[in-house]
Amino acid sequence: MWTVPRAVTVATGAGEGSTEINAFDRALLDAGIANLNFLRVTSILPAGARLVPMRRVPEGTLMPAVYARITSHIPGERIAAAVAVGFSEDSYGVIMEYSHKGTAENAEQIVRRMVREAFEVRGLRLREVVVGVREHVVERIGCAVAAVLLWPD
Repeated sequence: MWTVPRAVTVATGAGEGSTEINAFDRALLDAGIANLNFLRVTSILPAGARLVPMRRVPEGTLMPAVYARITSHIPGERIAAAVAVGFSEDSYGVIMEYSHKGTAENAEQIVRRMVREAFEVRGLRLREVVVGVREHVVERIGCAVAAVLLWPD
């Protein structure tokens, strides 16, 4: 049975591999979330959800997540993935994800803007934004990932 998430964890990582999938796997390993099975969800944070540290869960657990990832084959290219969690003062929140060929600083600015816009169009009052961002300079095939995991408690 599906439940309303009550907590979220932000995780980021980067990695290199011989293929895009291997680079993604290494980025997930670096983030500490490689042994989960992600159920990709859209970006609504339930009212009252709180930020918690990463938890240990059995390998293969089905985990709802919002995530951004980017992979590149161009040595020397800078890539970045970012997520932002917008917590409301009195209601539900919004999670946004973004990735690009560029710096972590720029990705963070963009994903923060995305959260502010999402709050504005919904008429919500923004209390806090928590960002996870990871930058990576590609060596052969590289990947950067940023994720928000949604926990049932």
